[in-house]
Amino acid sequence: MVWIIILVVVVLLVFFVISIYNTLVQLRNKVRNQWSQIDVVLKTRADLIPNLVETVKGYANHESETLEAVIKARNSYVTATTPEDQMKASGEITGALSKLFALSESYPDLKANANFMDLQQKLTETEDKIRYARQFYNDAVTKYNNKIEVVPSNIIAGMFHFEAAKLFEVEAADREAPKVQF
Repeated sequence: MVWIIILVVVVLLVFFVISIYNTLVQLRNKVRNQWSQIDVVLKTRADLIPNLVETVKGYANHESETLEAVIKARNSYVTATTPEDQMKASGEITGALSKLFALSESYPDLKANANFMDLQQKLTETEDKIRYARQFYNDAVTKYNNKIEVVPSNIIAGMFHFEAAKLFEVEAADREAPKVQF
């Protein structure tokens, strides 16, 4: 009788560990999936930038510093290999694009250019998608991180080396409004 009770307890414990492990794997995979959603939208934005830069070049030749900053930010995203590097590069792109759009205010012909307006609209829509994707990613990361930190799942997470995921946060420099001088 004692052996049966011990066996039942052991079996229940094994099922409990398996259940927590499976939940942790599902949450980790959701974090990865949400990051890939961000990555797709960031790639779309990066693909739009060369067309935008070429359009602006025709109107604002002497604004090469701003255009170079946009190109440099895009290139740093394209060459980023880790999510952390991609997050940082994304912030750089956002800042550079803000300066570029502020610059366009000084060129009425550029603002009236249909190609520029179309690209600006596409980038605005893409930025909205990025904002939503970041929100979903951060929600998934928070849920995952909570699961690996609370008892008793933290014990299982530690045994199987589950590591906390990093939230997609805005860099301090990106919180400031861009300064554009003419």
